[in-house]
Amino acid sequence: MNKMWRASLMILAVALVCPGARGQQEMPPSPGPPRSVRFPTPVEKSLSNGLRVIVAPRPQGVPLVTALLLIKTGAEADPPTLGGLADMTANLLTKGTKRRTAPEIAEAIEALGGSLDASARWDASTVSVNVAAARLPQALEILSDVARNPIFKEEELERQRRQTLDNLQVALRQPGALARFVAARVLFGDAPYAHPVSGTPETVQRLRRDDVVRFHQTHYRPDNAVLVIGGRIAPDAAFALAERLFGDWKRPATPLPSPAKSERSQSNRKPRVVVIDKPDAGQAAVVLVRPGIKRTDADYFRAMVANSVFGGGYSSRLNQEIRIRRGLSYGASSALDVRRDVGPFIAATQTKNETADEVAELMLKELDRLANDDLPDTELTPRKAALIGNFARNMETTDGLVTQVASLALYGLRLDEINDYIRNVQAIGAGDVQRFARERLAAKDARIVIVGDGRAFLDDLRKKFPDLEVIKEKELDLNSGALRRARALKETGP
Repeated sequence: MNKMWRASLMILAVALVCPGARGQQEMPPSPGPPRSVRFPTPVEKSLSNGLRVIVAPRPQGVPLVTALLLIKTGAEADPPTLGGLADMTANLLTKGTKRRTAPEIAEAIEALGGSLDASARWDASTVSVNVAAARLPQALEILSDVARNPIFKEEELERQRRQTLDNLQVALRQPGALARFVAARVLFGDAPYAHPVSGTPETVQRLRRDDVVRFHQTHYRPDNAVLVIGGRIAPDAAFALAERLFGDWKRPATPLPSPAKSERSQSNRKPRVVVIDKPDAGQAAVVLVRPGIKRTDADYFRAMVANSVFGGGYSSRLNQEIRIRRGLSYGASSALDVRRDVGPFIAATQTKNETADEVAELMLKELDRLANDDLPDTELTPRKAALIGNFARNMETTDGLVTQVASLALYGLRLDEINDYIRNVQAIGAGDVQRFARERLAAKDARIVIVGDGRAFLDDLRKKFPDLEVIKEKELDLNSGALRRARALKETGP
């Protein structure tokens, strides 16, 4: 006991005499240089019906395989009054085919120890299976069946409709989700990217089985699809499976529809500050949104690093300023959503209603600071390391590998770019980030959306943004770029 007591006193004395030692221990270590890695280059061939088949072999590691059928059409192709159609179509694929009922599909995949998923997003709809390599033939046959032969039963459509409406009802009560829905309308107006992927309550109610069948017949075709298979499988075996299970998928005689153009209209290029006055909001959601870039933009890697520095993680500038230094939020972040056409750059957080105006101003100031202030290596290096680490972690799984390759195929990029990612990120310097922020992320072009109890912040917000628009929650219309219901527009004017 005496020895332990003397040792404790010695440790305390060292800490008092050398306080710097304690401070050094609290500092995280600097990230080391990224390790070089080489992924097997994907190989591909096209079937006679136009289906593009890509195989990303991974000879070593866990004997798993992921297969993903990518349809190069998503929610951007929804008709203006039928938002959510692509999402509804994808969700119903696994709910019954000409050969199997929904329970039989679920039981068959479970018996294989695999998983089956279908969904829609911007620019694409996907069906995927993840299974042990030895059971891929059976799993891929099920994937082929659900993608090519769905029957879209009325009862399944109604069940999916109720589930979607329930989810939307919950989302629309949440300031954060509502603010993002409004931000899309503010940025894109009435263009295709403006509506939620899942649709709105009004558009989901309109969807009929004939709409779903027509969407499937129009877009789910081999010459509009890419099949990506990745994991423990040899390319020749994968190509043979694809030929056997998809080779008889007939290409329609009608021409393939042109991809929907989702560019913003001229009327939505000017900055706006929009407040959705929601009196029952316990907190205010604050969203900054502005045009971002296309996935094929030459500035893609500059953009990714710039976003990482601005709001792409816990140590990003936005989170440091709003959460850590000022304690105004539990977290603030940003994202660059790259798509076939120009997607949104969005920053978001939630704060007390009383500090909504302060947070909105801080977001704009941080965006300006990204373009004009110095960016030291001590800040840039960890943010690039975070990007590289996330990429590497995703590529460790067959699902991550296949998803990355499918994204490259969707946007017509080189499949071997997976081997250039680390080098491309490392090549970005502070000057690249500043130039991109100055030329492509200028705060003057940003829009601000706030959803919260306006009584707590509107007076202060008007001092900073005199031209702000206030829309009462009950007057909000998410189906129109005007954002107001027709009656409210008639009473208040545009």
